[in-house]
Amino acid sequence: MRKLAFAAPLVAMGCGMIAFAQSGPPTKVGIIHIHNAIIQTKDGQKAAAEMDAKFAPKRKELDEKQSELAKLQTQYRNSANTMSEEARQKLAREIDQKTKMLQRDMDDAQAEFEQEQQRILNELGQKMMVVIDKYANDRGFSLILDVSSPQTPVLYASNTIDITRDIIELYDKNSGLPGEAKPAAEAKPAATAPPK
Repeated sequence: MRKLAFAAPLVAMGCGMIAFAQSGPPTKVGIIHIHNAIIQTKDGQKAAAEMDAKFAPKRKELDEKQSELAKLQTQYRNSANTMSEEARQKLAREIDQKTKMLQRDMDDAQAEFEQEQQRILNELGQKMMVVIDKYANDRGFSLILDVSSPQTPVLYASNTIDITRDIIELYDKNSGLPGEAKPAAEAKPAATAPPK
């Protein structure tokens, strides 16, 4: 009997502490698709257009090489039975060599493209972090999670806490020179109401 009498005040005290903890200031949480936000800003769209223009000649060159290789492969298939053994082996070696060279060129172009893309994402990402930091501080956010990656640990988040659109608008609004965001001190809150 005494054990129960002693336990009752502890349970009551524990319930009171839980109620006190829950009555504290609410934690404001937001989510952002940072990759989408970067590429949807005016700077991101400009950078994408510049990358397309920069890599267009290389794409054209690779397409031409691929077309040339396809013609050789068709020639080999269509005339393999009528060619001499020596001519067939020579054409097969040429196809093999051009296939390897094309694959190497494609791999190099892909690596160069990805490196340039990563450089741009990092550069714009740093500018965007200034905007996100100012936005979060101005609106009292305790936590903002990036949910761009499929590997993100967030299993569910309400669309009402998605700040991606607000950040894109704020970034574009505070972008000084083309491709350059103003410092955080000059950034102003977006006109849209903060998510609840």
